[in-house]
Amino acid sequence: MADSNTRTQRPLSPHLQIYRPMLTMMMSIVHRATGAALYFGTLLVIWWLVALAAGPDHFSYVQDIAGSWFGRLVLFGYTWALVHHALGGLRHLVWDTGRGFDLELVEWMARLNLAGSVVITVVIWLIGYSAMGGL
Repeated sequence: MADSNTRTQRPLSPHLQIYRPMLTMMMSIVHRATGAALYFGTLLVIWWLVALAAGPDHFSYVQDIAGSWFGRLVLFGYTWALVHHALGGLRHLVWDTGRGFDLELVEWMARLNLAGSVVITVVIWLIGYSAMGGL
């Protein structure tokens, strides 16, 4: 029977002060943060849909808020979070197939995820503004 008074010397886990931040580490954190942001952003979408069902006065109020500079900034951030999270999900889907684990490819996919999310978000907003007659 093991002696309960003896202490086993176990190594301590390295802390963030030991790890050098890497792009893939940051992308993992951002993927989780965008997931949380999408939760709260979806509440705004629900608010918009409820206002739409409540009638023109309520809908006009919500549209005024969403159309303000701050509302558009929030919507732009929501769009980016949605695109970034979706692309990150596709990256994870590739990994789920057992592919894409080469370190160079992992780094490339992380960079593509980041750049692609920015480009796709800007394209979505340019298309939206041109469809509204802006630009």
